[in-house]
Amino acid sequence: MIRSMTGFGRRQAPWQDGSATVEMRSVNHRFLEISCRLPRPLSHLEDSFKKAIQQRCVRGRIDITVTVQAGKGRAGSVNLDQTLAKQYYLAFRTLKKSLKLSGSIDLALMAGLRDVVSVSEQPAEDPKLAKIVQQLTAQALTDLAAMRADEGKVLTEDMRTRIQTIRGHKVFIAGRSPLLAQEGYNRMKARVEKLLESEIPDPARLYQELAVYADRADITEEIVRLDSHMLQFEQTLNSTESVGKTLDFLLQEIGREVNTIGSKANDAEIAGHVVQMKAELERIREQVQNVE
Repeated sequence: MIRSMTGFGRRQAPWQDGSATVEMRSVNHRFLEISCRLPRPLSHLEDSFKKAIQQRCVRGRIDITVTVQAGKGRAGSVNLDQTLAKQYYLAFRTLKKSLKLSGSIDLALMAGLRDVVSVSEQPAEDPKLAKIVQQLTAQALTDLAAMRADEGKVLTEDMRTRIQTIRGHKVFIAGRSPLLAQEGYNRMKARVEKLLESEIPDPARLYQELAVYADRADITEEIVRLDSHMLQFEQTLNSTESVGKTLDFLLQEIGREVNTIGSKANDAEIAGHVVQMKAELERIREQVQNVE
């Protein structure tokens, strides 16, 4: 069965006094685009997450968000940038000497400088945390894939039903098709005879031209191709591969045949069915945009 590009997966597990959460969201996209939002200590997992997703998803924009929350009363981590502190110290010493300033460069001054000392709420690097997040990601990806598959089933049934509706209109058009040439011939013949009255210079040539004109209204070829495209569309719905682009192409071909039938037939009854077919095609097109 086909798969939708829309899905959601979320898994959470306790970690120390807090929790770790992984969320995955998937929406429509022409290609596969993956965006990861990870705490800095877990950024090394990004490549492995992307590879895991690429193995199970072909199209769609997928956002992964990993959050780690510390428990109540748990302090954050204090970071000291010694390299930056040394640069500050050397700069101040140079400034003091060149401007002949008084005062000392002490700890209180250095501690108040920007980015020398910082407190981060992000978790420290922990192999156990990385393993937990990897497990949660695998589970969230499974949930995401399951939701995409479930919605794909719904989309499949909806599109299959609408194709059947279009086929019903095609059956009516195919039944009326044999009458189009004769009706077109008689209609144009009556107009020409009324215009020329009884003075027809070359009746044989006139009837030959009328026959050629009537033959242009024949839509047998378009009906056969329409039926073939709809059959291919239904067969593609049963595929387990990524078929979104294939369905979109077949839908364009079906629309092309329907438009040609409407323009060539030049018949009021057929025109009404063509309008209904176009309406169904537009609804199918909206669904195809969400197929992987």
